[in-house]
Amino acid sequence: MEKIYIIHENEEWTVHLTKRLEELQLPYEEWHLDEGTVPLNEAPPEGIFYNRMSASSHTRDHRFAPELTSAVLTWLEHHGRTVFNGSRALQLELSKVVQYSELEKHGVRTPTTIAAVGRKQIVEAAKKLGHESFITKHNRAGKGLGVQLFNSIESLEAYVNSPAFEEPVDGITLIQQYIKSPESYITRCEFVGGKFLYAVKVDTSEGFELCPADACQIGDLFCPVGEEVEEKPKFQIIEDFHDPIIEKYEAVLKSNNINVAGIEFIRDSDGEIYTYDINTNTNYNSDAEQKAGKYGMLELAKFLGKHLKVQV
Repeated sequence: MEKIYIIHENEEWTVHLTKRLEELQLPYEEWHLDEGTVPLNEAPPEGIFYNRMSASSHTRDHRFAPELTSAVLTWLEHHGRTVFNGSRALQLELSKVVQYSELEKHGVRTPTTIAAVGRKQIVEAAKKLGHESFITKHNRAGKGLGVQLFNSIESLEAYVNSPAFEEPVDGITLIQQYIKSPESYITRCEFVGGKFLYAVKVDTSEGFELCPADACQIGDLFCPVGEEVEEKPKFQIIEDFHDPIIEKYEAVLKSNNINVAGIEFIRDSDGEIYTYDINTNTNYNSDAEQKAGKYGMLELAKFLGKHLKVQV
């Protein structure tokens, strides 16, 4: 019997999917790729493979999980296995530079950004950027790694030359135009099977590091899961969201063979959309989903089940 193979490195983010697979009585097996081997001269098992490797794996002491996953995906694709979110999706997951290139290629506006390696070069890039306010972020990120707001070159220079400076795992720091939302929120659009599922309004009043996962602590910020319901929830699914940007996002995903993703954008004071992140290891907020009656992991499980050659 064929199975659904789930490639990942974080059980906490994967259990919500496996529960749905069990609910639908779909056979599956987890490949936890924090370490392992790849038998290049052997054929992989039959079945379908879904990759949800995360760019932030190194923050969980899984430094080389993405590199191992890249080898596994190459092996699977060489043998013609059905892989969802394969090698190209992993490339985008691990590099915002690649993400922005693909977005711009499809007519999607991104914030003005300069990639830099070296502390001196980071400061020089900020000067060249020419914006009064700007942010830094890691190229290979996830979980809002390295995201900080600066209002002067002097404050950036003090930061990069201090012990507090966060060295990116791939060495590349992005210096980016700061887009201020007049209402302090961003929008995250979720896609399953390459098609739009729903959009989520995410409150940014407490900072940049925003994660929709059901269990997620980032620095001093917490995702509002398991807490008392707030009068103003941090995550709210937008009913009947429509915008021409969705068609462009779907084109980006199709062009890069990405089946499952969350894409985030922000509107400035003029209502212009700037897209700044494609997350191919997408997570969902259960409180927001329960309130709206829409369930991302359930739709993902159904999508994977449809592609099994042998049904149970």
